[in-house]
Amino acid sequence: MSHIFGRSAVGNPPRAVRGDGPYIIDETGKRYLDGSGGAAVSCLGHSDETVRAAMHAQLDQLAFAHTGFFTSDPAEELADLLIEKAPKGLDRVYLVSGGSEAVEAALKLARQYFLEIGQPDRHHIISRRQSYHGNTLGALAAGGNAMRRAQFQPLLVDTTQIAPCYEYRDRAADETPEAYGLRVANELETEILSREPGSVMCFIAEPVVGATAGAVPAVTGYFKRIREICDRYGVLLILDEVMCGMGRTGTLFACEFDGISPDIMTIAKGLGAGYQPIGAMLCQAHIYDKIAKGSGFFQHGHTYMGHALATTASVAVLRAIKERALLDNVRTMGDALRAGLVAEFGQHPHVGDIRGRGLFQALELVRDRDTKAPFDPGLKLAAKVKKAAFEAGLVCYPSSGTIDGRLGDHILLAPPYIITENHVDELIDKLATALKVALPRP
Repeated sequence: MSHIFGRSAVGNPPRAVRGDGPYIIDETGKRYLDGSGGAAVSCLGHSDETVRAAMHAQLDQLAFAHTGFFTSDPAEELADLLIEKAPKGLDRVYLVSGGSEAVEAALKLARQYFLEIGQPDRHHIISRRQSYHGNTLGALAAGGNAMRRAQFQPLLVDTTQIAPCYEYRDRAADETPEAYGLRVANELETEILSREPGSVMCFIAEPVVGATAGAVPAVTGYFKRIREICDRYGVLLILDEVMCGMGRTGTLFACEFDGISPDIMTIAKGLGAGYQPIGAMLCQAHIYDKIAKGSGFFQHGHTYMGHALATTASVAVLRAIKERALLDNVRTMGDALRAGLVAEFGQHPHVGDIRGRGLFQALELVRDRDTKAPFDPGLKLAAKVKKAAFEAGLVCYPSSGTIDGRLGDHILLAPPYIITENHVDELIDKLATALKVALPRP
């Protein structure tokens, strides 16, 4: 009997005992191709020698020193590496232990920034429907997934959600992608103007929506219009790249594709590649300067922030991505994965959309391709696909509630950056097997 309080109280998962490149091996010796990097985490696979060696060397020197008293070489080096490649104006790195912590830090920094500059009425958060920003209460409140929010609603601060940029379902037949992007981006301006003047603090969004909608990229021009609106009304733009950043979409930072810089950014997951828990919040120099020249103290903190061993792992991960030209492989294998998915599932009667960027791809499952009608949620299709894929030796990330938190199903794929064409072929073959098992028979 296990005493672990796991994600599910039903059944016990197999025990993972070893990693081998993009594979995880369980206690029976069964090999699983990690087609989703866990949850878009394991970007270097599960047995990277250089990361392990760096961690071992650091452990021999120092594992932990509380940041209330010390900084460390690995933390300083990691911050330098990130800012060297970061979008224009980002200048400071606040190191935490994961994505939810990074989002909490971003929201609290936004609030304190407005207090420091004498705008105490700014407190309201705007996000998008079907977004996900983390599971702690502040991050959950900022997110727009109705299913994840429902039972905790009485504990959540009041936030507002506008439409996502979800071209497959929401762009009108007579509308160009650019016109559609402007239409949904302008909902932000409408929402800002509908509230008390000077009350909106920030708008938070994922450049490519991950877990709750399935690798949904914005159309061209959408985020540039969002940036313009935020600038016009003095609202901070927070980009959540916890899942889509750190090379996942083919550039180190996902927003490079959109040609904009946020005021605040959150990263995690691929930042540590699963070798240590780590996340970070990055902010513009002018935001940090207002804190430094004002109260001089950010009223926030966590015990394990800036952890020396965790930051060592992240430095090794970033160096591996650069020195092995893995972003090139993300783009090349991303194209191969996309082409393979289209070849195998492009005419599948129950695959409505294939979308994504780089090694961040997804299939949206539908009952009817012509009408885009989703399956009955009572079928619990995502769970069936996950189980069938796992039995076939594939780890993937199916989710339900794609459309509105209740209706719709998708399969998210986010394999390690080290995969080859053979791995792509294996992933698609095993996914095809899983869909044959899980989808309803005609």
